[in-house]
Amino acid sequence: MTMRNGRTVRDLRRENRTAVLQRLYFDGPLSRFSLGPATGLSSGSVSNVVAELVAEGLVEEAGSVDSAGGRPRTLLRVSPDSGCMIGVDVGETRIRIELFDLTLTELARTERPLAVDSADPHDRYEVGVVVGHLREGIAEVLRTADVPAERLLGVGVGVPGIVARTPEDGAVVHGQTIGWDAVPLERLLRESVDLPASVPYWIDNGAKTLGQAEMWFGAGRGARSAVVVLFGSGVGACVVDDPMGPGRAIEWGHLTVRVRGRRCRCGAQGCLEAYAGAEALLERWREAGGVPPAGADEETALTALLAAAYPAEPGTEPEAGPGTEQGADPGTAPRTEPDATALGVLAETAEYLGAGFADLINLFQPERILVGGWAGLQLGTRFLETVSGYAKQYALSYPAARVDIGMGTLGPDAVTVGAAILPLADFFARGGRRAETETVEEQPAWASTVRDREAH
Repeated sequence: MTMRNGRTVRDLRRENRTAVLQRLYFDGPLSRFSLGPATGLSSGSVSNVVAELVAEGLVEEAGSVDSAGGRPRTLLRVSPDSGCMIGVDVGETRIRIELFDLTLTELARTERPLAVDSADPHDRYEVGVVVGHLREGIAEVLRTADVPAERLLGVGVGVPGIVARTPEDGAVVHGQTIGWDAVPLERLLRESVDLPASVPYWIDNGAKTLGQAEMWFGAGRGARSAVVVLFGSGVGACVVDDPMGPGRAIEWGHLTVRVRGRRCRCGAQGCLEAYAGAEALLERWREAGGVPPAGADEETALTALLAAAYPAEPGTEPEAGPGTEQGADPGTAPRTEPDATALGVLAETAEYLGAGFADLINLFQPERILVGGWAGLQLGTRFLETVSGYAKQYALSYPAARVDIGMGTLGPDAVTVGAAILPLADFFARGGRRAETETVEEQPAWASTVRDREAH
């Protein structure tokens, strides 16, 4: 049956299920009485939807709460055991794979290091090696948690680069900075990973999955619009103008900040990433006379740079969290003077990043800019304060006065959490139904658009 606005009864039922699931997920446990005003649905619609979801095992009782003058009201919540998701972060030094239940509680994790000692940085991203790590890691987390693959709602993967889709191969990755030219990653995973054919893969840019996580569960909650910046070996960003939407990845690191400037790893000259990414920052430190620890990876080398620039006072902890994991006791080290070379490189980097933030402010006028990624977490709030000062100096005064710049709050797991949200968000959009259980008529409106686009 089609209504006047073109929506069917199935559309309405799915939208009602989505509304109830989302409110229970983000605001629950809630009673049936509270779900009415929270979702805008009538009490009859709430009762019908809740009865369906309870019967399907998606929603369960979670105690009760006293009511004013009546019987206690039963509280409801989304059942954690009604499904699970895998989130993958194809990072710059390692691949992190995590298995989550439906409420994003971690059930198992594994990490696979990527080789960083090759003369060609593209070697660490050799496609066969990455696919092999994913195959083994996915099998490991399912085995560790003793979860059957049939319970998976999907596998989300955050990758560097631009992700396109084709009817033949699904998600195809164009990762110029890592040497990936139209890599059919989804097809390769389907051919290699031992999962049922019905389990969907959701592959997207890592900055986008970071943004999704921060908007749902982190420092982006409550914001109407935001730009979430991923600061690692390179830099990327996700622009969000719908708090529940997926946002869109932008290649912010490849804005030209200096004509005929330093050569970027993408091959162009003068990119922001060639000055502000951690890889370039460390290279500039070496060129200026800095001496990173011999054989150190980028994370350890950045820790050494920060320790040189910001030596700890006796008896105090250093600000950069990851740097404290190297086994040193900062309280026993004598105070030394800040290294002028390290400070100079950081100051120059902060100005370039500030100018890049100003571009984001002028272009998108966001309510918030949030910083994540392993390098962003190491540099911390002290460095970000300097960056923010330059950003407001270079940006137009009106949008600059209305933006809050701060750190993300989800830590190093943000990309994997965001990747796991990709299949979860689709599950919610379908009203809590798996894609393979729906008829064409029951699928969300956007699904027909995707089908039509891919058919051409």
